[in-house]
Amino acid sequence: MIRFVRSASVAPGKLGDALAFARQITDYIGKNFSVKLEVMMPVGGNPNRIAWRAEYANLAALDDFTTKSMSDPKYAELVKSGAMNFVPGSVNDSIWRTL
Repeated sequence: MIRFVRSASVAPGKLGDALAFARQITDYIGKNFSVKLEVMMPVGGNPNRIAWRAEYANLAALDDFTTKSMSDPKYAELVKSGAMNFVPGSVNDSIWRTL
């Protein structure tokens, strides 16, 4: 099992908008790519972060999703529309495998 986590720091004063955007992304991905995303916020550390988590059967499935989503113009437009809600350069991706 592969777990993918993408996190980003929320821009000052944008928490509400960032949470609404996080839900939009989650809904779009679920409806258009059949991938279940979870939206998460930290319990400790920097509280002004949002993360998305998804599970894939293997790296090939993650790669397939990445290829499809990166070539989807509506997804690209949606991502661009939410960029102002996050601190530039703060996106962090982690890929974990289950042992």
